[in-house]
Parts: sequence; structure tokens; C-alpha cells
Amino acid sequence: MSSTASPASGVPGDGSLHVVEDCLGVLQLLSDGTVKRAPPPSLVLPDDAPLPADAPVKWKDVVYDETHNLSLRMYAPSAGAGAGAKKKLPVLVYFHGGGFCLGTFAMADFHALCLRLAAELPAVVISADYRLAPEHRLPAAHDDADSLLAWLRAQAAATADPWLAESSADFGRVFLSGDSAGANIAHHAAVRVASGDVAVTPALISGCVLLWPYFGGERRTASEAACPADAFLTLALSDQMWRMALPAAADRDHPAANPFGPDRPSLDTVGLPPLLVATGDGDMLVDRIRDYVARLNAMGKRVELVEFAGQGHAFAIFRPEIEDAGELVRVVRQFVHGGAPVPAPPSSA
Repeated sequence: MSSTASPASGVPGDGSLHVVEDCLGVLQLLSDGTVKRAPPPSLVLPDDAPLPADAPVKWKDVVYDETHNLSLRMYAPSAGAGAGAKKKLPVLVYFHGGGFCLGTFAMADFHALCLRLAAELPAVVISADYRLAPEHRLPAAHDDADSLLAWLRAQAAATADPWLAESSADFGRVFLSGDSAGANIAHHAAVRVASGDVAVTPALISGCVLLWPYFGGERRTASEAACPADAFLTLALSDQMWRMALPAAADRDHPAANPFGPDRPSLDTVGLPPLLVATGDGDMLVDRIRDYVARLNAMGKRVELVEFAGQGHAFAIFRPEIEDAGELVRVVRQFVHGGAPVPAPPSSA
């Protein structure tokens, strides 16, 4: 397990070094603020790695924030796989999950999902890393999304990277998306754009795709209280990640966690783009997600909720071979390309 060179922000030492948090055995926060991380499993793809001529998707890594050394991976259907050179493709900005504490776009599961979305939607997919907690507590990840949107704005204004021009990226149809913590980031990015706090013009945000969004709150929901101990995302794990991700001394009603907490800015007059929200009805967060959708709909926002029967948190990430994972891609494709109401998926057996 490797260790960071500097202590985590907002975590004072107490003179007796011990483990304060141990997250899944891969991340430890020590009492002096030091963070130890196991190297993440990743898919190492050198920039000059050759692709087969018939590869359905091409990709490229670039640095989008030199100050914080943050990179992203761009994906697009390959011309050799039948992508029309003149056909403009929507741009799907994707933020990975991991409770704000874990993950990178280079992890095989996230890479595989982005390959699939690029090929099957089809779309130009931009999968971005962001600073992780507890070394960088919120709002660091949300601020990094602002930096990513600034990079996107520059690309839309000048298409500085020829790769994007050759991939026929349509910056007039940009969708903000993510799974779990990444969906939380996408929500906050959409709010900041719609509120005028972050500029994206000449790019245009056409919608948001939030997959099992990771929100929190001090009040327990029924689905949280009933979460089985063998679920992938448990209440204990969720609470631990919020402790490490939120500003020091903040509780789960902090606006970064709870979009409807007591101190959150009002969303009533914010002109959010259309949202597609998807989750499994076995997800511990399902009640909180339903409440999020119901509250936004009550404000007159266009929000569609699609639930998958019997599925848990991040089901399409960890079980991409199942029928519901394919159905989720179809639902996203209809939302991105059609804009029509999305029918509910069939119930799982």
C-alpha cells in the first residue's frame, strides 16, 4: 500500500498514530492525516498502443487540468467500424463512481462502460478523473468538474484537439453524466451551469444522465435502514465515504451530499436541462433517488426515473453481461438521441 506525501486536508494529528478509517482494505486514513492507498487496478493503455483496424472504438488520453495533473480519456466510434465521418455525434461527459474516495477512468470496469457507450449510443464519450478524498475533500471534485467544463468550452470554441474534430463531436449536444459519486458531480455541474456560475458556451448542455446517483442526508430512508449487510454499497460504507469526502465537521446534510438539505441553494428557479435518472430498486439509495426525482418534478423540471427490478447499486458496472445492463444502454441511447419519454424496462425474472 502506497502513502501520500502530505496529510489529508482538515484532519489534524492527535500525537498517537493510528488508523482512523479503513475503507475496503484499499484506503486508510491515519490519525495524523496521512493517507495510504493500494495502487488501483487499472487498464494501462499507452498513447501509442496500436488498435486493430476494425476496432469499434478509438480512444485518447489528454491532460485537461495541468495545475492538478488531471486527465481524461476521449472515446469515439472508429471510422473503420462504420461510423459516418460526416455524422455529428453527441458528447457524453462521464464522471466515474467511487464515493469520491476511490476510482479512476483507467479502471477496467469504467473503461469498459465508456467503450460500450461510445459504440452503442453512439457518442463521443469524455471520461474524466477528479481529485479524490480524503486528500482533497469536497468541493474539490465539484471544482474539478468546473475545470473540465472550461476545457470543453475551449474545445467547442476552437476544437483545439484535432482528434475531436476527426471524431465529429457535436458540442451543441453535450450530456453530463456519471455513476454514483460521478452522478452527484454531474448534478452539481448541471446546477452550476444552469445558474450561470459556470460558462460552457459555445457548447450547449442538452441533458443529464445520472446513474444510481450518490446523495446523502442525516435522516435515514427506509431503503437505507433495510440495506442487507452483503450488499455492495452498505450503509456503513456509505457513511464512511461521506465522513472522508465531506468538509471536516460537516454532516450528510451538507449541500454537496444533500441537494435538498437545510442549507442548500434553492433549485426552484434553476433552469435544469432534462434529466434521466436510472437505478435498481434493490439499491440502498433507491428511496433517496426517488425523492430527488419527485422533488424536481414538483418544481416543474423534466426528470425521468427508470428503475430496474431486482438490481442493486452499480449493477451495470459490475455485471455488464446481464440483460438489464444492455437495457440500460438502450434507455440512455433513446434519451440522448430521441429525447422522447423513456419507457420503463421489463421486470427482471
